[in-house]
Amino acid sequence: MNNEAKIEELKLRLSTFMSRIDEMDPETTSVEDVDKLISMLEDLEEQCK
Repeated sequence: MNNEAKIEELKLRLSTFMSRIDEMDPETTSVEDVDKLISMLEDLEEQCK
């Protein structure tokens, strides 16, 4: 995968991540939800390497 494609993929995944955060209700967010977000961030970090 070339750098441009990699950047576009990261933008898409970051957008998905931000959407999930925006949709979350702090009153009903569970530990599992937070764990999923952390996992998504770790995946994004790994792709940036």
